[in-house]
Amino acid sequence: MRVGFGYDVHRLVPERRLVLGGVEIEYPLGLLGHSDADVLIHAIIDALLGASARGDIGRHFPPDDPRFRDISSLLLLEYTGSLVEEAGWRVVNIDATVVCERPRLKDHIPLMTVKISEKLNIPESYVNIKATTEEGMGITGGGRAISAYAVCLIEEAPVEV
Repeated sequence: MRVGFGYDVHRLVPERRLVLGGVEIEYPLGLLGHSDADVLIHAIIDALLGASARGDIGRHFPPDDPRFRDISSLLLLEYTGSLVEEAGWRVVNIDATVVCERPRLKDHIPLMTVKISEKLNIPESYVNIKATTEEGMGITGGGRAISAYAVCLIEEAPVEV
């Protein structure tokens, strides 16, 4: 078994969609980034890549590569899942936390869980997403950014005969 850890943060800016966990959320600000800037998916991708010793998100999806401009991070997650499988591993669980003051995410988390589990071909019960605030402190607490942390556990996939 192996454990992976991921972290991501992006600034909130006007005139961008807010996408978290593959879910578009109505909000006057969105996350600034080369792709859709989905910090939750990016943190999960880094956790999976770290656990499987496959580098990091920037190595596989460079921010200066035009192929990834405005791409859905769910597609990047799906590809990452295939890299983990090719390396002989399978996901046991993912636990992630989104840090933001607003918007409130409670009602969006069930759909995020579905989308992530579908892209990784794992049961929904293997994915746990939480949301918290920073009580008004720092860049996320001041409402200027959203960040996410993720850990995952992977195990060797059984060899099919």
